[in-house]
Amino acid sequence: MSNKTLTEAKRAKKDEFYTQFGDIQHEISAYLEYNPKLFKNKSVILPCDDPEKSNFTKFFAQNFQRFGLKKLISTSYAPDSKLNKYGFQGDLFDSKQSKDKTKSDKNGKIFKLSRDMNADGKINIDDIEWDFLKGDGDFNNSEIIEMIKLSDFVITNPPFSLLREFVQLLKTLEKKFIIVSSMNGVGTKDIFQSIKENKIWLGNGFKGGNAFFAIPNELKREFATGVYDESTGLVKFRNVCWLTNLDHGRRHEPLKLMTMEDNLRFNKKLKDKYAYEKYENYDAIEVPLTESIPSNYKGAMGVPISFLDKYCPEQFEILGMCENLDLYNLKTIKYSSKECKDAYYKKFNKKGTYDLNASGVLLKNGILEKTYQRVLIRHKN
Repeated sequence: MSNKTLTEAKRAKKDEFYTQFGDIQHEISAYLEYNPKLFKNKSVILPCDDPEKSNFTKFFAQNFQRFGLKKLISTSYAPDSKLNKYGFQGDLFDSKQSKDKTKSDKNGKIFKLSRDMNADGKINIDDIEWDFLKGDGDFNNSEIIEMIKLSDFVITNPPFSLLREFVQLLKTLEKKFIIVSSMNGVGTKDIFQSIKENKIWLGNGFKGGNAFFAIPNELKREFATGVYDESTGLVKFRNVCWLTNLDHGRRHEPLKLMTMEDNLRFNKKLKDKYAYEKYENYDAIEVPLTESIPSNYKGAMGVPISFLDKYCPEQFEILGMCENLDLYNLKTIKYSSKECKDAYYKKFNKKGTYDLNASGVLLKNGILEKTYQRVLIRHKN
């Protein structure tokens, strides 16, 4: 259900997911454990924020002095298309809302923190200054781009529907970043290529693999029971991750592995899976579970995309992905249109097309079976 909901959100541009304070704290702590002085004398920009509700703004404002930050900037998109549309009004800095409101429907807001404004001897959330932006606050606006250029780190939860565009901007500007991403976004061509080249990787991750987000009241009806929790007012997704180009310790922790034989003996989850069978269209074996990657196989292996959350670059090499266009020159067979139609009829006993070229293919009881999305890897040693 969560995958379907995120897809629908992307199509409808319903990107109002507000990250929880504890999730931000959990993620940022991993980078500080690896490099305690990471933010010292640095500038951080939060360019896809709604500062009145943003836990990113709260977190970095509260920790401004502890991190040794030089400057914090938080910007929001014009509320006529976001906050007001859903009746989701700000409550964090309402006492500061004394400026001319005539711009509020067309102009985004900017919140800055860099000095002790109230002369109480510390720099924190009480010292934030705010104003309206000249434009609407779109991250592709030259006004925001110039601020990103002048900042050291970009940290935010960008709209899922604009993830590729946002990451491309950060790559072009050569910026260090920590952002929230959907796993669907990780599997897109451009982002996956950067992961393959070890230019981008997954972050520390959400606790237990579960990401919880607050949403505007108007959007509650979009989510089914089990995804939206009435008691907390939060939606839960499992296919959400952090994406970054900053190092953290967990990235270099190798997976503990067993041999193929021990996996088959002890891992009950493998009994009904297509474990270690050879693909028909790739020179690789199928490994349906990350925890069942064998320690003693020297060739290519197809693993779930969730493997990237545990990927250690010292342990594995990413070869590519099972995908339609053969971008990585790994296919051994490319199926014709007729073969795809024949495979569909044989499997479902009706006319249709089974897109065998889009993934790894296994032969089960004389029938061609597609696997889920797979990343192709092999051991480095």
